[in-house]
Amino acid sequence: MDKLYLECTSGISGDMVVAALLDLGVDQDMLLEALNSIPVEGFGVQISRVEKSGLDVCDFNVMLDTAYENHDHDMEYLHSNHNHHKEHNYEQGNTYHHGHKGAHHHVQRGLREVSEIIAQSKITETAKELALKIFEILGRGEAKAHGTTLEELHFHDAGAVDSIVDIIAAAVCIDSLEIDDVIITELYDGQGTIRCRHGILPIPVPAVSNIAAENGLKLHVTDCFGELITPTGAAIAAAIRTKEQLPEEFTVKKIGLGGGKRTYDCPGFVRALMIS
Repeated sequence: MDKLYLECTSGISGDMVVAALLDLGVDQDMLLEALNSIPVEGFGVQISRVEKSGLDVCDFNVMLDTAYENHDHDMEYLHSNHNHHKEHNYEQGNTYHHGHKGAHHHVQRGLREVSEIIAQSKITETAKELALKIFEILGRGEAKAHGTTLEELHFHDAGAVDSIVDIIAAAVCIDSLEIDDVIITELYDGQGTIRCRHGILPIPVPAVSNIAAENGLKLHVTDCFGELITPTGAAIAAAIRTKEQLPEEFTVKKIGLGGGKRTYDCPGFVRALMIS
């Protein structure tokens, strides 16, 4: 029986997971068709190839219309003495735009609104259940950090259009692999601080720490300065992980590399391996 091993030695985020699974062989057209069914406007998707640490990796990029831009984790807000730049994108790749450009009103979304978006999307019931599970894990982590409940929480980062797309995309990709086991041994994060709308936060950020504590995720703090694990990435890992140890021996059948958007003193990608 094939198993999926996600190697997260330079962090994890929603877009990194999706890109790694696309590189592993998940059908792009199938994914784009699924994303086209999401009842949310104001985003486009680009799937391309980029270079990370000299390696050719896949990039999954959710491009937002101006009104939906979410600046909480933009590079300009990272506290570090290093200059960070997006990696060189050397192939335009597959670009798709959903919705209409123009002025939009910001929408405060609670779990009920997010659940309705997932329910109305034309994806499998298994993918819907997984997407909702990811959001619930994410919501509990954010709610605890902000001193509220999951029912009363209005998603900010989690409710942003890019997070909705990343989470549904990850659920669709995992579902399409038709596997029983996902192995994630540990998640590697950086150190230092990051600025978000709530102020300056320590790394790992509180939501990530809460998700790790509630779900038994092992964290490893590296010497890298910067946020390597996003709350969305941690929630996806918690939702899909079934095992935390690799078998003593295994055969690698396929490899996928999914790049992140930031440049740190670490590789900057998630590696997905199909093993047996």
